Amino acid sequence: MAIVNLKKRQIECKIVYYGPARCGKTTNLEYIHNAFKKQVRGEMVSINTDGDRTLFFDFLPLELGKLKGCDVRVQLYTVPGQVRYASTRKLVLRGADGIVFVADSLEVRREKNMLSLKDLQLNLKEYGANIFKVPLVMQFNKRDLAEANIPLMPLDQMQHDLNRQLKVPSLPGSALKGDGVGKVLNACLKLVLKSIQQELNLDG
Repeated sequence: MAIVNLKKRQIECKIVYYGPARCGKTTNLEYIHNAFKKQVRGEMVSINTDGDRTLFFDFLPLELGKLKGCDVRVQLYTVPGQVRYASTRKLVLRGADGIVFVADSLEVRREKNMLSLKDLQLNLKEYGANIFKVPLVMQFNKRDLAEANIPLMPLDQMQHDLNRQLKVPSLPGSALKGDGVGKVLNACLKLVLKSIQQELNLDG
């Protein structure tokens, strides 16, 4: 849950980028860190694991302004996607206020996307959270690879595989080129802030 510091007039929340290995989670955060320099607070911290990484940094969503007079500070995290880092993923997911699920558009990654989404659902359940109630946005990543004639899944198929029941906001994108990266983050931030308002009863 978000941390509210009324003394400092600050609300801190956490958004986690989740998805299978090599789907583009790290690339998303690297793009955000470089493209939104005014909003980034401090350095990006990288915890390297064998062939995979966990990243995080503080982000100040300036365009969203204040929430009931409080500055909103967001911590953006990635989880390592490889199967053997299950415990690290669970740890990073703890206390998440919102999630961006990064799905790999490559045809050969279809099953890995579905397994990763199932993994997310199970990990949330262990924390007493419901995937249907958590602020969640999907990014269908690597759409730019169509230009290189690399076989990609149609967006309709990805919707059917991953979002048929959840019905959460989903956007195509390319983390490498930055296409849709800001839109995906913004969509997630809006859901998170709405959720925080309801949790803290700040509607009035």
